[in-house]
Amino acid sequence: SQTSQGRQPLYLYLGRKNQCDCGGSGNAVMQSPLQLVGHVRTRDGSQVPGNRNSRACLSAFPYLTPIFLRLEGVGNRDDSNLYINMKLKAAAEVMPRLLGLHLPSYSWSVLKCIASLNTDPAVHGFIVQLPLDSDKPINTEKITNAVAPEKDVDGLSSINAGKLSRGDLGDCFIPCTPKGCMELIRQTGVQVAGKRAVVIGRSKIVGAPMHDLLLWNNATVTTCHSKTSTLAEEVGKADILVVAAGRAEMVKGEWIKPGAIVIDCGINHVPDSTKASGKRVVGDVAYSSAKEKASFITPVPGGVGPMTVAMLMQSTVESAQRFLEKFQPGKWTIQYNQLTLKMPVPSDIEISQSCIPKPIDQVAKEVGLFPDEVELYGQTKAKIQLSVLKRLQNQPDGKYVVVTGITPTPLGEGKSTTTVGLVQALGAHLRQNVFACVRQPSQGPTFGIKGGAAGGGYCQVVPMEEFNLHLTGDIHAITAANNLVAAAIDARIFHELTQSDQALYNRLVPSVNGVRKFSDIQIRRLQKLGINKTDPMALTKEEVNAFVRLDIDPGTITWQRVLDTNDRFLRKITIGQSVTEKGFTRTAQFDITVSSEIMAVLALADGLDDMKKRFGRMVVASSKKGIPVTADDLGVTGALAVLMKDAVKPNLMQTLEGTPVFVHAGPFANIAHGNSSVLADKIALKLVGKDGFVVTEAGFGADIGMEKFFNIKCRYSGLRPHVVVLVATVRALKMHGGGPAVSTGEGFQQNLQLVAKGCSNLTKQIQNARMFGVPVVVAVNAFKTDTKAELALVVQHAKEAGAFDAVECTHWAEGGKGALALARAVQRASQAPSNFKFLYNVELPVVDKIRLIAQQVYGARDIELLPEAQEKVALYTKQGFGNLPICMAKTHLSLSHDPEQKGAPTGFVLPIRDIRASVGAGFLYPLVGTGLGLWPISVASTKCVLWTIFCSTISAVTPLASLVSGGTFLVNRHNMNRDQVTCSRFCQQAKNHFVTRR
Repeated sequence: SQTSQGRQPLYLYLGRKNQCDCGGSGNAVMQSPLQLVGHVRTRDGSQVPGNRNSRACLSAFPYLTPIFLRLEGVGNRDDSNLYINMKLKAAAEVMPRLLGLHLPSYSWSVLKCIASLNTDPAVHGFIVQLPLDSDKPINTEKITNAVAPEKDVDGLSSINAGKLSRGDLGDCFIPCTPKGCMELIRQTGVQVAGKRAVVIGRSKIVGAPMHDLLLWNNATVTTCHSKTSTLAEEVGKADILVVAAGRAEMVKGEWIKPGAIVIDCGINHVPDSTKASGKRVVGDVAYSSAKEKASFITPVPGGVGPMTVAMLMQSTVESAQRFLEKFQPGKWTIQYNQLTLKMPVPSDIEISQSCIPKPIDQVAKEVGLFPDEVELYGQTKAKIQLSVLKRLQNQPDGKYVVVTGITPTPLGEGKSTTTVGLVQALGAHLRQNVFACVRQPSQGPTFGIKGGAAGGGYCQVVPMEEFNLHLTGDIHAITAANNLVAAAIDARIFHELTQSDQALYNRLVPSVNGVRKFSDIQIRRLQKLGINKTDPMALTKEEVNAFVRLDIDPGTITWQRVLDTNDRFLRKITIGQSVTEKGFTRTAQFDITVSSEIMAVLALADGLDDMKKRFGRMVVASSKKGIPVTADDLGVTGALAVLMKDAVKPNLMQTLEGTPVFVHAGPFANIAHGNSSVLADKIALKLVGKDGFVVTEAGFGADIGMEKFFNIKCRYSGLRPHVVVLVATVRALKMHGGGPAVSTGEGFQQNLQLVAKGCSNLTKQIQNARMFGVPVVVAVNAFKTDTKAELALVVQHAKEAGAFDAVECTHWAEGGKGALALARAVQRASQAPSNFKFLYNVELPVVDKIRLIAQQVYGARDIELLPEAQEKVALYTKQGFGNLPICMAKTHLSLSHDPEQKGAPTGFVLPIRDIRASVGAGFLYPLVGTGLGLWPISVASTKCVLWTIFCSTISAVTPLASLVSGGTFLVNRHNMNRDQVTCSRFCQQAKNHFVTRR
């Protein structure tokens, strides 16, 4: 600081330490050369997650990867490299980790890299170092505009420039040099507002944005340039002078208004024989003369340059802060769709197609998903990367709600519709974060009498045709994976029957360039056999025999081929009839794809690795010695994982009112557990945040889907539910009260007596839910044929039976608005104590676990295992599968095994005809009764079996051949509801069948 003519000017030397010289009279205000830059860096560094001074911020966002700045140098200019190194050095003071990339001089490579950085959530700011030095033409404008505006910390994109020119200073990034100049001006303490400012230069990097910045800080601004004829005159008027003309010492000291603030942005080289390099750096202002008149002036070098770097750091931190505010987990900014209700309610497809869904990438962004976590499948559906679970691993879960129902009619009672209605009410009307997690429907029921599963009326997942058909191909992937296993089984049997041990060994462990090597899966098989060798040449003949021969017993094969179509003529087939199979035929069958164990594995896996391990454990048959044969033994585990690598990712869709939906997995609720995937639920619970809700649906009635949800799905997932929503309808309760069977379009007259009697089923299902320690809210799904008295009666009975609350719902006709009472009841119930517990300990014997379910959930007096089931209990216990959960395969039309028994039957004996194992999925599934259409009531000691027939299909007798070893076969014609002629013909067919087989 020097005294000149009574003034006390302050010189801000930024970047050159301790070169500020004080002298003369008075007390000059001093600014140490690095003090301001250091202040900016310290201030910004304290706000960077990961910095040693920012533990509070880091603990608030522990999932954040602290990479903030990436510098993209194109070409190989010495000055650019020097500038990049300056930035990296400065950034290291406040950034815990950063990375500089040097790219080849190709436009496409730069654009590709920029596109990648734009979608990388770990990068909050990056710049492309200009000028773009290359021997190939590169469009600088195209490159700078390719940078996402929210990451353009250099502020050079057209969007940021446009916002600056309009005065949107809080919603854009300002180029670092003008931003640094403004910071220098502020540090002088001089008020910018009302001052006359002159900017010399009009470049996009400094001049033009500097003009806008001064203007929006309320200065009167004049922009000049090298062609301005009255330049000296204009400079003489300036209270604030910013020079960025690129001409050495163009502005003379005598032009400057006394006391002006002078910011010199120029960097020019002029000859200087006293320097080793033969040149020295000067600015655009004649410094020696200008400093005599300016009150504040920046030197060159060491003035604006270091401040520009500091501002770059500050902008990067600002970008990170904006990112954190915008993508804070659980903080949603979501746009809901407004329904236009019509009466009468149009068809489901009309309603669905009248809706214009939001772009699915918008839905993903609204719920806090990052672009790189979303794989788009068109405009209305997307897959979600499992990496989101790792990012949100420390985020608390939301409230977990399961929707189930009373024992349904064949037409269903609207669980899917209620699920969608509830999430629309919670989201679009109560503004809660909420996700629906539902199953993907099978093509079989979709094209059958049941139809799709997207919901109905004004409560649907849309577009319904996308939802109900191929979606993203998950079911097709399961079909391919399942049939790969089936093909591998028959191919292995064939090759073992036709080849020697050595020939098989040469196929399984081929020599490649004279070297044999075991794969990982083969090493696991050797270890299973107790062979601890890794050299293929070291195996003995006996060990080679054990390794290559699975010795599958064809009669024990439980793995069938699948197809996602109801094709009755494939239910029983003969395979191997081609001459190339050399006469090795066997009887097989096709099942529907969603019944495949691979579907159950998909629904219960908690990641790709876990899914692969479950695939390896799947038991497909037994050897002739009774040893389980697994997919790992077949060597197909890795191939299955590859086929299912995309299917494991949940599918994102939306409801009619714009709330998010995960559609993932679709296991049947009879031979499997009937619930959507664990992965979808886990991701959704993290996304909604601790105050949000995830609503999932359990298949069939509470005695089946809900019981399996608790005892199987929750056991494996570790998740604990907060609320059960139990769906009931008047029409179903009338049926349970002794009314006629429900048919499509059939309406009823008011009958309170039937409703009251049928509420026995509702009471039992409420008790079933409360048995697990979870509050129950009953949703009475109203139909237009119901009367107010009937609906009120159901609500009253539900509350008396122990429900937390019971409400009437009209969501089918009114969308989320019609489920508002239900949503509020669920909110209250979620605050109530939930003392969740499992029904049984998996370490109990298999028979005891089955008995507990039969007695506690179904109301049975006891169970009775037929001989084949008894043999399976002994077999699975011996094989080490006895500690798996139980997944009962039972009719969904009754609490008992007899679909004709409605209400809440008690005192019956539940027959178990067989038990099968889904070891990969992780459960045993007992088959209740005797198969489709045949339901045993009891088994007497004389082997006299009484059968209740509810289906007239003659071929349904076939399963009896393997179940009845003697005694009398009785047909109950009353329950069969058929005439004498039909029953006589049926009995004759049965007699002929048993004479032939036995």
